[in-house]
Amino acid sequence: VTCVFSEECVLPCTFQPASDEVIHWLKQEVLVHSFRQGMEWTDSQQYAGRTSLFTHLVSHGNASLRLRGCSPRDRGRYKCDVRTSAGLHEAHVVVRVEAAIQALSIELSRLSGYEEMKCTTRDVYPAPHVFWATEPPTADYFRPITRKLADQQGLYVVESRLRKVHSQSELTYICTVNSSYGTLAWTASIREREISGVEGKILTIPCQAPPYLRNPSLSWSFTHRSKPTRILAYDSQSQQTFALAPWEGRVRVDALRLSLGDGSLHLVKPDSQEHTGTYTCVYYAPQKTHTENTGVKIISAVTGEHELIQDAPQWWIVAVVIVTLTLALTGILIYLKVRGDQSQASNSPEQSSEMQPVKVDQRRSSESIPLNMTRPLGRIAHSVNLHTTQHMDHKR
Repeated sequence: VTCVFSEECVLPCTFQPASDEVIHWLKQEVLVHSFRQGMEWTDSQQYAGRTSLFTHLVSHGNASLRLRGCSPRDRGRYKCDVRTSAGLHEAHVVVRVEAAIQALSIELSRLSGYEEMKCTTRDVYPAPHVFWATEPPTADYFRPITRKLADQQGLYVVESRLRKVHSQSELTYICTVNSSYGTLAWTASIREREISGVEGKILTIPCQAPPYLRNPSLSWSFTHRSKPTRILAYDSQSQQTFALAPWEGRVRVDALRLSLGDGSLHLVKPDSQEHTGTYTCVYYAPQKTHTENTGVKIISAVTGEHELIQDAPQWWIVAVVIVTLTLALTGILIYLKVRGDQSQASNSPEQSSEMQPVKVDQRRSSESIPLNMTRPLGRIAHSVNLHTTQHMDHKR
């Protein structure tokens, strides 16, 4: 039998009706409750004022024990011992006590000096099991730190922390808490992002429900200077949307897309001072919640375009640098090719032959050409011709 913490629980025991009933309930051989001749009592201080039988049903063969205000101390093995004029009857009941999970919260914490996702549940018994996951899945090995502390009543406060994965941005972190008896499971997830908008221009703040949430309700809130205020609420049962003052006329959601899990908020004519802060949307359904925190920076219209360019993704800047380098390299290659073509065109065949070294017959040159290297070429040629003419006249 599973008994709910602090509530009433019935331990069943039936027997064949007879007369002269004597009933004893024991827990591990310790007397809990007794009944004889229409009178009932208990000798245990632990159960004083908390146990009783259905006395009007005893004659009908019902010896069930009613236990009020159940606590973890009541769990264990009980024995129902019934003696009547017809003989002896025994029954055994194993009692377990459960304080079910009533709520599960998840948030981003920076108290430890790191950015961590903190998942918390309170007043639970027995201590539940905690599991972490991300969407999309990551290759990182999770090392969450989970603490389970019991109070004086035996109820647990469970807190699990998971360090944020910085290698991937805009991950959805999912915390699942299962009861030890496997009767109940709660799931809470969270996502963080930052966006910018320009003053006076409509801004859409995204909020998408995860696939495991079916027909959830939705609430929007805004935190500015550590002061949270509610913005808007959507009830999935009535399909009604309510914008709260002073946000009426300043925000809206698409009613048709809400049924598809898109609860994005449209902020009309945002102001740089008034509407810069954190916007939080929370989807909720039985035993499931999903939270998205969006840090919004509203830029003044004068400097909006300049700052938005500065806030552009780094991949865009890298792409521009690559294109610029490619164009520069192409220009250099074209210049070198043109210069090479011009150099080849300037070197004509005649010039090429003139540049070759001249081979001179050493014997003939010594006889006919004076070795005066400082004279101009024209005068050298004239001297050679004159010398040859005089030599021929002498022979005649």
